[in-house]
Amino acid sequence: MKTSIATVSISGSLPEKLDAIAKAGFDGIEIFEQDFIAHDGPPREVGAMIRERGLEITLFQPFRDFEGLPGDLRRKAFDRAERKFDLMQELGTDLVLVCSSVHPASLGGIDRAADDFAELGERAGARGLRVGFEALAWGRHIHDHRDAWEVVRRADHRSVGLILDSFHSLARKIDSDTIRSIPGDRIFFVQLADAPLIEMDLLYWSRHFRNMPGEGDLDVTGFMRAVAATGYAGPASLEIFNDQFRGGSPLTVARDGYRSLIALADDVRRAEPETSVDLPDFPARAEVRGVSFVEFATRGEEQAQLEALLSSLGFTRRGRHIAKRLTLWQQGDIRIVLNAETTGHAGAAFNARGTSVCDLGISVGDASGALARATALGAEPFHQPLGPGELDIPAIRGLRGSVLHFLDTASGLDDVWQVEFETEAAATVDAGLNAIDHIAQTMNYDEMLSWSLFWTTLLAMDKAPMVDVIDPDGLVRSQALAASDGALRLTLNGAESHRTLAGGFLVENLGAAVQHIAFATDDIFATAKALRGLGFDPLPIPANYYDDLAARFDLAPDLLDSLRGANILYDEDAAGAFFQLYSRPFHAGLFLEIVERRGGYAGYGAPNAPFRIAAQKRLMRPKGMPAA
Repeated sequence: MKTSIATVSISGSLPEKLDAIAKAGFDGIEIFEQDFIAHDGPPREVGAMIRERGLEITLFQPFRDFEGLPGDLRRKAFDRAERKFDLMQELGTDLVLVCSSVHPASLGGIDRAADDFAELGERAGARGLRVGFEALAWGRHIHDHRDAWEVVRRADHRSVGLILDSFHSLARKIDSDTIRSIPGDRIFFVQLADAPLIEMDLLYWSRHFRNMPGEGDLDVTGFMRAVAATGYAGPASLEIFNDQFRGGSPLTVARDGYRSLIALADDVRRAEPETSVDLPDFPARAEVRGVSFVEFATRGEEQAQLEALLSSLGFTRRGRHIAKRLTLWQQGDIRIVLNAETTGHAGAAFNARGTSVCDLGISVGDASGALARATALGAEPFHQPLGPGELDIPAIRGLRGSVLHFLDTASGLDDVWQVEFETEAAATVDAGLNAIDHIAQTMNYDEMLSWSLFWTTLLAMDKAPMVDVIDPDGLVRSQALAASDGALRLTLNGAESHRTLAGGFLVENLGAAVQHIAFATDDIFATAKALRGLGFDPLPIPANYYDDLAARFDLAPDLLDSLRGANILYDEDAAGAFFQLYSRPFHAGLFLEIVERRGGYAGYGAPNAPFRIAAQKRLMRPKGMPAA
């Protein structure tokens, strides 16, 4: 499959866009006329500049307001087209996108439009060029790909074909299966874009809110399945108009685009095995078995403080690495690794951020398969020199400098704790914590789509709708991702202001990703009692919260008293109940959480977030400010 992206999809000058697109792995570009006009080089030079980067020009676009014009306007439209044909030949591309007219003088009629395209095709064909017709969702007379196809069919010219755009069709809720009856060789080009479901003007929605396939709510996979069923063998190209992307890193957006296209093509070939999607073979999304470990980069006094916190939560030190300054702390199935190395990835992470989560270990069904999929999607493998007796565990670089290791049972990687660590016979203290319930990652709001795409294309995870979390000093957007059985849950929290708890964490930690880890227990009240005996100091929750809780829920008085006495927060829905107990914040906003889920409660206690955040901020008061 040939991959392509419109230059309008990313920010920067034309050379900057081309460098990012080439580095991300694309085969070609749609050159957007505005990007060409803004560049100060002649067309032949631009064409050469593109090809020097190993790219081809898959499409020149857009040519607007062509079909159905009367009299002098029609003659002028053909004159404009001839000038664009001259430009295309100078650039070195043979296909132009003609979008359906929005001109107020444009006349309706399929036959009239077909006659115009038949003549345009004749002129294009004489130059060895082709014309593709696309139905804009807001076109004056033609805004449905079925009508655009009928124009192409009646024009009946080898140089005239159909261009399909997922946004224009899906935004109008047109059944994608109507594409299946179109001959694949009459489809000249396919453009792809996703979008969140928003009720608004189609043009405004399109110009500001498109995103990569898999980042929105439209059924782009169903659309592309229908395209593949036609036998279409041309480029799959991204045309994205998005305000965040226009201001983002060109390389990050380009890499996300490449990842989204490859993942989409893989989904299509698995859903439509009888079609031939030309794509190198690589494994399906990895099936998640759980979180194998969470690794902190820490040392010195900060390490001593973190060890004291872990001890107060019932964790004990179970092992020491055979060659490195790593210690293993464990309780139930939870493994926390403290890495005090001064070199390598952990050393660099500590030097940049202080105590922070530098590595996550994910248990999967096939570790090597997970690595193969990740690299096929554009991820960078991660390697560090191995010492004697150390296992070579597959790993990739994640986002914001993070590292992700894949472990499995079949290849013996899950034995790393017995192979690489010397067991310490520490007294076991069990506070009832048995697994990691979820991990919360914090990022700038405009990076959320990138993080969501990273996780959902790599692992078998579903995303929940985005919700707003109210911080006393601003808004944080949150989206949960989870494996179907809950073996891995992530919450992505996008900060728009440094004044929020999440935004302040990013500033203080130079963009560290993991802000908090939630541990699961089967009995939060027994756990709270055990933690009191261990000296755990919970986040204090004000009495006002419990007075309000009594008004909101029909709770038995003794349950309410137990919640208040242990500083436990509570939420419920139709499926079940949820209990939360928090540590006090440590090291610039990191914190730990203990949760109990009852029934089928699948959320994360979002209604409690404003009260929890306010309580945390009281304890993180700026230096010099008096206590309340």
